[in-house]
Amino acid sequence: MTNRPEGKHTGISRNRSGERAGSGTRKPRRSQVPLGIAAGILLIAIGVYFLRREPMLGFFWFTGIAFGFVLQRARFCFVASMRDPVLTGRAGASKGVLAAFALTSVGFWAIMYGAYQSGAPVPGMNFVAPIGVHTAAGAFIFGIGMVIAGGCASGTLMRVGEGYAMQMLALVFFVVGTVIGSAHFGWWQRMFIASAPRVHLPDVFGWFGAILVQLLIIAFLWIALDKYIKAKQQSGSGKG
Repeated sequence: MTNRPEGKHTGISRNRSGERAGSGTRKPRRSQVPLGIAAGILLIAIGVYFLRREPMLGFFWFTGIAFGFVLQRARFCFVASMRDPVLTGRAGASKGVLAAFALTSVGFWAIMYGAYQSGAPVPGMNFVAPIGVHTAAGAFIFGIGMVIAGGCASGTLMRVGEGYAMQMLALVFFVVGTVIGSAHFGWWQRMFIASAPRVHLPDVFGWFGAILVQLLIIAFLWIALDKYIKAKQQSGSGKG
């Protein structure tokens, strides 16, 4: 029995490491550290300029960069939280979103309840938005768009910073869709939003009842997600 040289059928000869023979060594990648340092200095310089001209603008600049860094390193994305359990059977992103909801719910509840107890205006009341047909329609359209684009608003912006061409295109049409939506927002306002109810949970359940209900809903979703993932894994192993 004779040994056939590897790559005979493809016409490519490979050595033991799997590299093409005669291709030579791979060129080492250029270090991006100097570029990162230069970008960091530029960002800080722009932030300092903003702080001198308008302190709040500088504050938003630095907090935006900080949020972007955290999102990029954590790979946090609402699309992944909805898509991964169905497509890949993984629940890490979904549980991360639920945990974030729980933490922010407690934090915002504490701030709002503290203001209520002190007799001060409760912050955030202007953001208690009407809920109705327009909410479901917007959620449906946005859900389809973010799955096709591969990212929600925050995820798209994060990947634009990473240089992804698809997300750059998605950002362009994100702006286009926003302009179109603003053009016919008056129709939605007259037909649906003006008559839709505003639901503020403390008005329905009381302050402590509201946070309890919200945390129970999050806990229910966490348990349901666990059960769904286990069922999906068992069905997958059964097919194998």
